[in-house]
Amino acid sequence: MAAKDRKKQLARQRYERQEQRRAQAAAKARRVKIIGSAAAVGAIVVGGAAIVAFTGKDDESDAGATASATPQAKPGECAYKEASVPGAPKDLGTPPVKPVHKGTVKSTVKTNHGNVVIQLDGKNAPCTVNSFAFLAEENFYDKSDCHRLTSGGLNVLQCGDPTGEGAGGPGYQFANENTEGAEYTAGTLAMAHSQLPDSNGSQFFIVYEDSDLPPDYTVFGKVTKGLDVVKEIAKAGSEPKGDGEPKKKVTIRDVSIAGK
Repeated sequence: MAAKDRKKQLARQRYERQEQRRAQAAAKARRVKIIGSAAAVGAIVVGGAAIVAFTGKDDESDAGATASATPQAKPGECAYKEASVPGAPKDLGTPPVKPVHKGTVKSTVKTNHGNVVIQLDGKNAPCTVNSFAFLAEENFYDKSDCHRLTSGGLNVLQCGDPTGEGAGGPGYQFANENTEGAEYTAGTLAMAHSQLPDSNGSQFFIVYEDSDLPPDYTVFGKVTKGLDVVKEIAKAGSEPKGDGEPKKKVTIRDVSIAGK
């Protein structure tokens, strides 16, 4: 091979390696994750099993590519941006701009292991509750599996991905709310998101034991009945241990909103 051609080949290979590194870095930023304290991060994130929006698989997938810039919402309204994600139903649309629920509202998550009753906080997280109720009423969560269970510093069951793989969503995303001073004690219901800004979608997590998390995950409800159901699921463990799919398969049969 001529020296000139060899130089071209080496330059092309360097360029391809650079592009690969850029793509990997971009994909990493888009993964849905829930990051806890330093100890939790070591257990959950190190080794490529980051969870937040936790999943042994969340880290291996793209949870929010090609999302458009976040539109600006008027006071008292919500902004939902379109996003190309796996599992997004066609023609689902987005929640109404004006929140339907402005106070507390009861929701029941019916699973194959029992019901979990939740009090949604429409006062402090109106846009999140608005989205959750919209998806529930559209039967978005029906027949979906909770894909991730973690234990240790981060003790959560994560659900809400229609693909069951950890990167899916509804086809839109929205910004955090109600995070200032947030604490993730047992029974807390919060949103999972990727490292990209304003990347909440449909994935949520239920905290079954007090967990160390930075106040960066929207708290939008509290379990009032059925936390024992989640704890029984957690007791069986996950595969891999500590962060992976629940050994007890968890399927959401229906999510209902009071009065709907």
